[in-house]
Amino acid sequence: MRVNKFILIALSFPLLAANGVTTLAVLPPVQGNPRNTEGDFIRLRDGRILFVYSKFTGGGEDHATAHLASRFSRDEGQTWSDQDHVAVPNEAQMNVMSVSLVRLRSGEIALFYVRKNSLLDARTYMRLSKDESRTWSEPVLCIPDRGYYVLNNGRATQLKSGRLVLPVARHPNKSGEPEGFVARGTAMCYLSDDQGKTWRRSRGIIEPPNASPSGLQEPGIVELKDGRLLMYMRTSLGSQYFSWSRDGGETWSEAVPSSLLSPLSPATIKRIPKTGDLLAVWNDHSHVDDAIRTGGKRTPLTIAISRDEGKTWEHRKNIADDPEGWYCYTAVAFIGDRVLLSYNAGGSGLPRLSRSVMSYFDLKWLYSE
Repeated sequence: MRVNKFILIALSFPLLAANGVTTLAVLPPVQGNPRNTEGDFIRLRDGRILFVYSKFTGGGEDHATAHLASRFSRDEGQTWSDQDHVAVPNEAQMNVMSVSLVRLRSGEIALFYVRKNSLLDARTYMRLSKDESRTWSEPVLCIPDRGYYVLNNGRATQLKSGRLVLPVARHPNKSGEPEGFVARGTAMCYLSDDQGKTWRRSRGIIEPPNASPSGLQEPGIVELKDGRLLMYMRTSLGSQYFSWSRDGGETWSEAVPSSLLSPLSPATIKRIPKTGDLLAVWNDHSHVDDAIRTGGKRTPLTIAISRDEGKTWEHRKNIADDPEGWYCYTAVAFIGDRVLLSYNAGGSGLPRLSRSVMSYFDLKWLYSE
């Protein structure tokens, strides 16, 4: 009888089912592999779910050596395959990381990732698969302008028009800065109207508020029902900041604070196919104590829905709330009546950026009082 070693590794962390949420730590750090983070999901034609993530082998820091690895689930995300497959080897001077997966109108799967060469050169590339992830094409450079651009995992978006949009933050780093230094971020988009063959920068960029030492970081977008795009960005000003575009990401309004109170940590907003409402996943700091708020801790991990396109949020529920937890870099997939999440879950005895955890819950529970 074949033993699924990967499931044994996964269950070395408790399988928890409470308050409607089932949580399973599926990618813990191990010797020689200190970090597994920043992945994304996609449903394959045969029903399996593909998860591609950043597998670090040279250390746990953002600039350490890493490649892209993949796992598969045949049971809607409850268990996962026991062996990695290398999706993209480390083809950069530092690493490749931060995955987005998009099913294009052509039927191909687009795999987006950041190729990080230095603090002066980090840009997004795209590969295509015509055979459901068995093989990938040669990479296409999506950001022709040189510089350090951050595209978070799960951020690449295809609009109803077919346009591909990459929301990114540009950090004008300078040579000679200490390792780990990142300059204030400015948000913008890179756009493609030919299924990723060619790319260009949006005409407008979003300047950060003067009061924010971090600038605007790790943006994401969601398409609204009236055709506008909503961009959300992390800041050091106590909340996610919002901006809107009426022309498919070409130009953007001034960034303003939202009601999603949070530390300097990314949020994720996706539209729920079954209901049409928006789902937000973020570190809700509206009711945390001063130690958590002033310390900038990325806890708790909270979900909520919006029925009015992001103006207000309701049915707030905490997915994880360890006071020492470190929850961020979420990927979201809607699998029938279930929501599947992957997120970084460091802290409490482990490095802050170390392991990927998967949780799932039913939409019925999400909408319950």
